[in-house]
Amino acid sequence: MNTGFHILLIEDNSGDVRLIQEVLMKCKPVPELKVIEEGETAGIYLDNLIKGNDFMPDLVILDLNLPRVNGRDLLSKIKTNEQLKEIPVVIYSSSEAEKDIRDCYQLHANCYVVKGFNFTQFSETIRSVFYFWSQIAKRAS
Repeated sequence: MNTGFHILLIEDNSGDVRLIQEVLMKCKPVPELKVIEEGETAGIYLDNLIKGNDFMPDLVILDLNLPRVNGRDLLSKIKTNEQLKEIPVVIYSSSEAEKDIRDCYQLHANCYVVKGFNFTQFSETIRSVFYFWSQIAKRAS
């Protein structure tokens, strides 16, 4: 079952990707998930979104530390583009550094979440992020 709620996950850790997929598959209703595992490919994908060549996600879950192009650069690309800037972006990072958090909010991240360090925390965080953005938060159409 698909909600019609589309999530773009930009995450290079394959273990985290698998856990996120597993958690979201248990959510009701199940969201559609597009996974991109490195920053340069994500930048190309965002360019294609701007051109209208793929679905526009309802939510982006973005890791900061990505190969080639980092999460801050991708966040900036999303939030400075007229066609993309209204997409909510949740930074999902293992970093608790105040500078990382501040930098992301200054680049207009909608939310900064620290990854849980055990399976229960990790799972509950992903479920909460999905539930909030798909069921509670309202976006303009």
